[in-house]
Amino acid sequence: ALALVLGVSAAGLDLSNIALIAGALSVGIGFGLQNIVNNFVSGLILLIERPIKVGDWIVVGGYEGTVRRINVRATEIETFQRATVIVPNSEVISGAVTNWTHRDKYGRVEIPVGVAYGSDVQQVMATLKACLDDHPDILRWPEPYVLFRGFGESSLDFEARGYVANVERRLRISSELCQAIERALRETGIEIPFPQRDLHIRSAEGLTLRATSPTGTPSPAPDQST
Repeated sequence: ALALVLGVSAAGLDLSNIALIAGALSVGIGFGLQNIVNNFVSGLILLIERPIKVGDWIVVGGYEGTVRRINVRATEIETFQRATVIVPNSEVISGAVTNWTHRDKYGRVEIPVGVAYGSDVQQVMATLKACLDDHPDILRWPEPYVLFRGFGESSLDFEARGYVANVERRLRISSELCQAIERALRETGIEIPFPQRDLHIRSAEGLTLRATSPTGTPSPAPDQST
């Protein structure tokens, strides 16, 4: 090292400039390696604490799917569209992660249902409860139940809730329940409303009424002088 310093000095190079350049390079390399080191440490934490494991169904960073591999730098997730998403381990550690199968595969399905105002509340709740009880994948315990959630803009809002043994089948079970509920409400004459608005005209003063003739040409406005 001493010989190198003496050689540089003999060549007429300014050691202070070299030290400045070396310091700048060190800072740049440090910033460049920061993310790599962060992901590496996060990967070690994932492997030790195991908040997620291969085969888990998770939601992280807006992506949802099954964990296929946990590497030192990143985690591979296979979405339900069969796409592979590479998520940096630092995002898995620092962000919020929903793990549907962390301890077991038990889960709950929730079906929101809106019915028309004027419907019999008790009849609606009994109909929804019967649909839950009739589905073979809905567990008897914990017992399924129905909630009256409140008064919506165009409907009375309910929610049917039931537990399943395998949450990975939640979407299929939800679809089957929706079909059963729609059929049951239709058979019992309970209306499922659509969003609507009522227009109330407080005063017709200044409005001009125009009618259209069968030929499609506007008819003259009625005489409002009488």
